[in-house]
Amino acid sequence: MQNYLERFRRVMRYIDDHLAENLNGALLGTIAAYSRYHFHRQFSALFGIGVARYIQLARFHRATCQLAHRPHMSVLEIALDCGFDSPESFARAFKKIHGVSPSNFRKNPTWDACQQIYQPLMDARNKTMPNPDLAPLPDIEIVHFAQTRVAALRHHGDPAHIGNSIRPFINWRKRNHLPPHKNATFTIIHSNPDDTPVNDFMMDLCVATTIAIPDNPEGVFEHIIPANRCARLRHIGPDHDLKRAVVPIYARWMPQTGETPGDYPLFLQRIAFFPDVPAHEAITDIYVPLANAPLLP
Repeated sequence: MQNYLERFRRVMRYIDDHLAENLNGALLGTIAAYSRYHFHRQFSALFGIGVARYIQLARFHRATCQLAHRPHMSVLEIALDCGFDSPESFARAFKKIHGVSPSNFRKNPTWDACQQIYQPLMDARNKTMPNPDLAPLPDIEIVHFAQTRVAALRHHGDPAHIGNSIRPFINWRKRNHLPPHKNATFTIIHSNPDDTPVNDFMMDLCVATTIAIPDNPEGVFEHIIPANRCARLRHIGPDHDLKRAVVPIYARWMPQTGETPGDYPLFLQRIAFFPDVPAHEAITDIYVPLANAPLLP
């Protein structure tokens, strides 16, 4: 079964890497090493969604992130990046899915609607992920994280609405000249979304900086990520698969090593971001603070 899923995982990665190009069934069938006569039926039967619809959703999912979080990109640039020849044809197709034009979505992103629209895309991608209980234990290392001063913006509420916090955070960063390639980006996860009511969920979006942080309309504040002894795991892939990467740290690695969590939340360092790179190429370093000394296993 894993070999079967790996074939379709290759197809999905190819699609993500070539969203601006013509993606036809014969080509994708070749990548999956399946007959073009049966590839479409196999894809639909496995994922409950046709390959053409999958490609359409993958294109527009990236477009929504670009519209909401990449103000420097014009609608024309986004249209071409999605494989459209003109902003007009892109706008018509986008409005058919979202009910609003790309320009109006950019002004007021509708995240609840996006979650519903793109759930079939996420479900299909999740089906190709290896079972973490069967996979080899990931490469986890113990590191000493240095104390880091950050500017933080707190998101409090439904994690599905994180986009409403990302936009003002990006605006504040741009205004203060703190680009990701020069200033490290962190996310501090204060709540476990699996056992926290959505209205109580809390996380901080952070950028490393030494500048003074005066009162500001976005609500950005100063915070210190303390020096910590941490378990670090590099996750390569989309955010929606982070949970699958984190669980083995607690469920398998800690019992085997005798390590226990420390008194600070799990946090992430963002190395490469979607939509700047394809979702499967996004890079996130996961840090789990540890107690000073391990228990005997």
